[in-house]
Amino acid sequence: MNSNDPNHSPLRDVAQSPEATAQYLADVQRVLLDIGKNLETLAHETRVRLRDTHVEGDRWYHARLRAMPVEKALGNVLKNLNHLTEGLEKSAYKRRAHDEAVVNTAKGRREKELERQRKKNPQPLQAAPNPPQQGAQSQNLGYGGPTSIYDMGRESA
Repeated sequence: MNSNDPNHSPLRDVAQSPEATAQYLADVQRVLLDIGKNLETLAHETRVRLRDTHVEGDRWYHARLRAMPVEKALGNVLKNLNHLTEGLEKSAYKRRAHDEAVVNTAKGRREKELERQRKKNPQPLQAAPNPPQQGAQSQNLGYGGPTSIYDMGRESA
C-alpha cells in the first residue's frame, strides 16, 4: 500500500502480524507502566501533603478524612491502569492464539475432508486365507468351542 494513500493506516500493517501486534502492545504497556510509576509517586506525595494539611480546630483525623476522596480517586486510576496493562498483555496472547487457531482450522478441515473421502470410498477388506479343513477338529476352534468350564466335559467326551 502507498504511504501517500489517505486511507493508509500504520496500525493496519501492525494488525496484520501477530509479532508486530505483540511488539506494539508491549511498547504501549511499557509506556503505561512508566506512567504508572509516576502516578504512584504522585499519589504518595499527594497523600503526604493532604494528610499534613491541618486547619485550626481540626481533630487528629479530620485531615485524613478530607484526604480520603482524593486518595481513593488516585487509587482507582492506578487500579484501572493495572487492569489496562494486563488487558494489553492478554490481547497480545489472544492475537497469537487467533493465528494459530486459523492455521489449525485449515489443517483440521483438510483432515476431516480426507476422513469423509475414506468413509465414502472404503477400501475393500482383504479376506483372511482359509485354513485347510481337517475334519471335525476345525469345528471346535474359535467361537464354536466350549463357552465355560462346565461345557468342556460334554464337548470332550
